[in-house]
Amino acid sequence: MAHGQSAFGLPQKNNNGGKILFMSKCSAASTLILGALLASSTASYAEETGLFRLTDRGSPVGINAREPSLAPLSDGRVLLSWTEESGTEAEVRMAILNGSEWSDVRTINVSSKIYINWADFPSVVALAGGGLAAQWLELNGPGDYQYDVKIAFSKDEGRSWTDSIVPHDDRSQREHGFVSLVPDQFGGLTALWLDGREYGSQTEGDSFENTMQLRARQINFDGTMQPESLLDVRTCTCCQTSATRTASGDIVAVYRDRTADEIRDISAVRQADGEWTEPATIHNDGWEIAGCPVNGPAIDTMGDRISVIWFTAAENEPKVRIAFSDDGGAQFDEPLRIDLGAAAGRVDVLQFADGSALALWIEYVGGGEAIVMCHVTPDAGCVAPQALHINRGGGSVGFPRMALGGTGAFVAWTQPISGADGSTTTRVVEVALTP
Repeated sequence: MAHGQSAFGLPQKNNNGGKILFMSKCSAASTLILGALLASSTASYAEETGLFRLTDRGSPVGINAREPSLAPLSDGRVLLSWTEESGTEAEVRMAILNGSEWSDVRTINVSSKIYINWADFPSVVALAGGGLAAQWLELNGPGDYQYDVKIAFSKDEGRSWTDSIVPHDDRSQREHGFVSLVPDQFGGLTALWLDGREYGSQTEGDSFENTMQLRARQINFDGTMQPESLLDVRTCTCCQTSATRTASGDIVAVYRDRTADEIRDISAVRQADGEWTEPATIHNDGWEIAGCPVNGPAIDTMGDRISVIWFTAAENEPKVRIAFSDDGGAQFDEPLRIDLGAAAGRVDVLQFADGSALALWIEYVGGGEAIVMCHVTPDAGCVAPQALHINRGGGSVGFPRMALGGTGAFVAWTQPISGADGSTTTRVVEVALTP
């Protein structure tokens, strides 16, 4: 371990600077206090226990901001993207956090056709060479689930954007979404999405309905595209995809699959030397459910070490599981269960160079939602889960997202605002954990 680094491979700072202090171990007492917190119906914030010091970074968002997403930049800054609704129009917006200061807010797109959904939301990624790419969804028909994927590029950190392109050849008025963007070394990216072109087009004798597909396409920074790749002909309808690129250049993508018998476990596909593998199940949970749980997996890599986290409710027992791979996703270890017994899922994960990972998920507690974080190792599992925030008001925190910045991890989520109008904002925090 390098001097001045934690067991996570992150810089250790003291709390006086408002930086993150990650500790690889916590006392048993902290775990017991967490359990009491989760059982309590009176505490509103994890900060009230004294176990945590959250540095609230605010956010430069406007009224009714929601569905935030985070992305790391190569120099340690962190990019926040989100949506805002105003009258009949909606905006996809972004800003960059540098230390404790936010940049000006930059609009990626504004339209009356932007599709707003709590589970299927825009994101931005940093590209090789300093560019950015953004994805969002726009309605292409009168129905609620008729929309296209849109992708645009920026050379000036979001101050201006190219005209948008549609990555999928299909232009039918069906669902196209749940996008993952994976940058390449040339300034372009590979986009993966769930595609509804065969939605409702079953052959006689099939015992399933409403088939979605997983598709991918390599896109250059100038907007030119390689042919589409069909990765899986039958996936779960509306769970997030997640994808990452290893140090060797391979892409590993994870998603919720779907069999004709309605088993909806997590599968992975890999692209190596330009060729995609056949789908392989990460673990045979055996979750049979005749409907989409709207709860996709998350994946991250550091070098060729990979962690995948997901939610399952096989045998009517909700769980959050995490599995590790040290060979670039060719094989995964037996998964570890890390939830606290009332899992809601909505997961995210950050992989560290030492093989451990930082896991994030939601637990139901006392009529609310607890955002739980834990340092997980392949050997010890989740030793000391920590609640960052508990939402007990109306509305939901949605799908909290994480990113690794120059000073540590950042977490963003939709924050309901008290009142009858259902308004929201977004919250961004750094997390300080003291022993």
